[in-house]
Amino acid sequence: MTIHTTITSPLGDLLLVGKESAAARGGFTLTSLSFLGQRNARRPDRDSRRAPAAFAEVQRQLEGYFAGDLQRFDLDSTTGGTPFQEQVWAALDVVPYGTSTTYGHLAELLGAPRSALRAIGSAIGANPLLIVRPCHRVVGADGSMTGYAGGTERKQFLLSHEGALQPLLV
Repeated sequence: MTIHTTITSPLGDLLLVGKESAAARGGFTLTSLSFLGQRNARRPDRDSRRAPAAFAEVQRQLEGYFAGDLQRFDLDSTTGGTPFQEQVWAALDVVPYGTSTTYGHLAELLGAPRSALRAIGSAIGANPLLIVRPCHRVVGADGSMTGYAGGTERKQFLLSHEGALQPLLV
């Protein structure tokens, strides 16, 4: 069964969605973290039930992140992307807190040609775990704040919060 809740963050309300799973810590896996009202975000299905208590650990870690006490999330999650999306999303996980990288550098990490930059950008844009999976750490080759599903203002906030507006990994 799908469960969900909303929590407040310094960037606005967040929608958390998960699936119950006996094998996961806490009895569920996180499947989506998005900004409330975000275009193209995953939504709870019709049968979803509101379960704020189930997301206590997610909320605790997000609060730690925004307080500056947590740099890496440790949550059970499943994203259900295509094999290519999953490969790109896994590459995001290796971009350290306090840094940023470019689409071109991610392509190099993935062993993909530069002609794949658009596909890589699309996969990053489809990331269902905003903040937790750090797609906000990917910037344009010139350091510009390129697209972010939560909006470029939020992206800039997150990078500033992490101290990552500089240096740029290339």
